[in-house]
Amino acid sequence: MEALTRLYPNYTQVLVRSDAGIDSLEDMKGKRVSTGAPGSGTEVIANRLLEAAGLDPAKDVSADRLGLPETVDALKDGTIDALFWSGGLPSGGITDLTTSLRKEVRFLDVTPQLPALIEEYGDVYQTGSIPKSVYNQPQDVPTIVVPNVLLVKKGFDPDLAAEIVNLVYEKKSDLERVNAAAAEIELDFAGLVTPVPLNPGAEKALKALDQNS
Repeated sequence: MEALTRLYPNYTQVLVRSDAGIDSLEDMKGKRVSTGAPGSGTEVIANRLLEAAGLDPAKDVSADRLGLPETVDALKDGTIDALFWSGGLPSGGITDLTTSLRKEVRFLDVTPQLPALIEEYGDVYQTGSIPKSVYNQPQDVPTIVVPNVLLVKKGFDPDLAAEIVNLVYEKKSDLERVNAAAAEIELDFAGLVTPVPLNPGAEKALKALDQNS
């Protein structure tokens, strides 16, 4: 694989029912938890976070492997106690829950597990914060973020790669109108795609964009 550019970060968003007795990830033992759709990035980080908290995702929680729409419905009807979601800000399903359930749900701070994640998987995991204005919360929510990277197969046409990169940054404002998370696509961080190598055409295009910015 090769990278074309780094995109916006995914924010780890963990919501729990206020009456579930969950104040930390360790408290999820024995609880009903949506860990995300099978094979999704959400499921990967959910399982890694649970393991970092000393839990076995296969044994210590009752895991429902649901996509976000199904997860939202399950939290609303009380068939799950908590959810994991990894996505940009704002995420529609999370907005739905925080608007409709209000004080019946709250965010969980998962940053205590960050050192263990970095030790095991490297600094692809970073600290971040969900501004309180995003979901109308009483305060900012500390969390863990993971960058999205635009990938292509190894040996991808460098000229086409350069065209795609230029298009992303030329049309950034249009992307923001479709998905507000695109506002966090920043040229300053575009080349930070380790451990995946940059496509040569993409690298050339990013350098040219940086020089002209």
